[in-house]
Amino acid sequence: MQCAPNIIKMYEYIKGPLISADPAQAVVESGGIGYHILISLQTYSVIHAQSEVRLWLHLLVREDSHMLYGFATRDEREIFRLLIGVSGVGPNTARMILSAMSNVELRNALITGDVARIKSIKGIGTKTAERMIIELRDKMLKVGLESAGEDHAAQPVSEIGAEAAAALQQLGFQRSAVDKVISRLQKENPSCGLEDLIRQALKLL
Repeated sequence: MQCAPNIIKMYEYIKGPLISADPAQAVVESGGIGYHILISLQTYSVIHAQSEVRLWLHLLVREDSHMLYGFATRDEREIFRLLIGVSGVGPNTARMILSAMSNVELRNALITGDVARIKSIKGIGTKTAERMIIELRDKMLKVGLESAGEDHAAQPVSEIGAEAAAALQQLGFQRSAVDKVISRLQKENPSCGLEDLIRQALKLL
């Protein structure tokens, strides 16, 4: 699979104890150092109940910061790299896409040209959705996807509303808007799990 140009491949993966995790970030210890890693919701759903993890890494270097993005599978990382190679899709938008859709859902939407499904994600307009389809459809046909953990049973998470709100704020949404949406969704479905709650909120924000 071809990746986006100018990708720095300094790190391949990290393996070690999972010190902490929420739906937007994780801290993994390796060699006595705790690494702060940005993750998607689908990666969180795989790793949050594990004591030791392996995350496939993508390093983003900017003038003022170095940021690590981590993924439960190599396929998710490669899809992330393909996404950020599309004009108008930055790393945060790519992470939001991978939080709102599974690898399989995104692959199918791109292959079938489902503009409506793709632009339902916050921050993706019609032109960007169409550009993603044009640029990535053929590449997605070549992707053979590993399981990204869709069949893993989600473990109970305490203070679901607070965790969901915190994750959404870390993705860049305003606290006031997040609180309203989370409150509404929890009233409509009090038993909604953390991952579903965030996915539903992403559609409304």
